[in-house]
Amino acid sequence: MRKKWLFLCLAFIQLTVSFAALPVVKSKNDTSSAYLSKDDEKMVKNAVKAFRSLSKEEKKSRMTEAKMMLKEYKAAKVNEDADTNTVLLAILAILLPPLAVYLHEKTINTKFWISLILSLLFWLPGVIYALIVVLS
Repeated sequence: MRKKWLFLCLAFIQLTVSFAALPVVKSKNDTSSAYLSKDDEKMVKNAVKAFRSLSKEEKKSRMTEAKMMLKEYKAAKVNEDADTNTVLLAILAILLPPLAVYLHEKTINTKFWISLILSLLFWLPGVIYALIVVLS
């Protein structure tokens, strides 16, 4: 995970044209960087120098490439969170069916009202309907 984060940071740093160098945050008593080691700082500075020496077209293509990589990373992150959300919504569908349907649909629509009516009249059909909506 650390290598992936470092790679994304370096890709973003290579995209930045206007920064001369990264700001280094130091504590009061420490002379070393709080976020990057000295080797990492040298690597980042070399990457920035290399990026600045590129032509305008090459800079633009690298920026586009890095943006696409960032979108892919965000999409993978969302997919990881989707599994957890489904499990939590299924548990919530058993406890409070209309709330689970509302959180799944993100709006009050006919599915929410059906779930509310079924839950008020008979709790079990409301749970079954909410599970169908959440897991579909």
